[in-house]
This record gives sequence, C-alpha cells and structure tokens, in this order.
Amino acid sequence: MGTFVISKRLNGNYKYEFVSRRGKTIFTSNDFELRFECEEEIEKLKVSLERCVFMRFRSSGGKFFFRLILDEHEIAVSRRYTTQLLLQKGIDEIVKYADKAEFLDFSSAEDIFGPIE
Repeated sequence: MGTFVISKRLNGNYKYEFVSRRGKTIFTSNDFELRFECEEEIEKLKVSLERCVFMRFRSSGGKFFFRLILDEHEIAVSRRYTTQLLLQKGIDEIVKYADKAEFLDFSSAEDIFGPIE
C-alpha cells in the first residue's frame, strides 16, 4: 500500500509525496505555506480520486512523466519514468492505493535519528 509523506522543502514550505509500497516516490505536490494545508489536500485527493486526470508528457530527455490534475488545477507532478509501461504502473498504484493510504509527517525540524555521538 502506498503512503503520503509530508515534509518540508529547503525554502520552508511544505510538500507531500505519494510513495509506493516499495519506497519509491510516485509524485510530489506543489508547495504549501502551512502543514495542515497538505493534510487537507491529501484528504480532498483521496475522496476525489475518480475525478483526477493524469496528463502524460515526455521530457526533452526522453523520460515520461505525468501531471495530476484535480478540478482543473495541477496538484502534483510525477517522477520521471524510463518507459510508458512504468509510467502506467505508477498511475495504477495511485488509483489502487491512494484512497486507502495513510500519511506520515516528517516535517518537524527535529532530527529523526537524534544527535550523532
């Protein structure tokens, strides 16, 4: 099952990623000023999954990716895939698991593993 992971960008804004059951990032959201905005958009995405549109693109380097569109707004961009089949597998994982996925919050400034001794 996939997981939504909330974290902080270097500029201080928040983002969330949908991570596959194997630990690979499938897509990354846009920036948010407040952490609870991430949670709200995740919940909105989970209940509106059937209305999502996956716009597929090919980069100038030949890699494939998609933009996740909900209610005519781009909410996320996928990682780059080497083949169209892998791209489709990423989309299939979202469709299958996103509505049941939990979220993890790694946005606190504290070091998860503690100080180095």
